[in-house]
Amino acid sequence: MTNEMTQELLKLSIAERIQLVEDIWDSVAKESAQVPVSESQLTEIERRLARFSENPADTRLWEEVRNDLSSQ
Repeated sequence: MTNEMTQELLKLSIAERIQLVEDIWDSVAKESAQVPVSESQLTEIERRLARFSENPADTRLWEEVRNDLSSQ
C-alpha cells in the first residue's frame, strides 16, 4: 500500500474506516481455508483438542481470560 493510499484512507470517517476493516476481515475469513496449515500447527491443534476432550472443565471462557488480563 502506498503512502498516498494510506493518506486517502485516513481521510475517511472513523465509521467508514471501521467498516473498511470489517470488509477486509470478512474477505480474509472467506479465503482462510486457502491458507496452508503446517504439520506442526496441525499437531498442536490436535494436541489441544485432545486435552480439551480429556478435561473440558479445565477450560475458561475468553471473557474470563480477558477480564483477568485487563484487571492486572
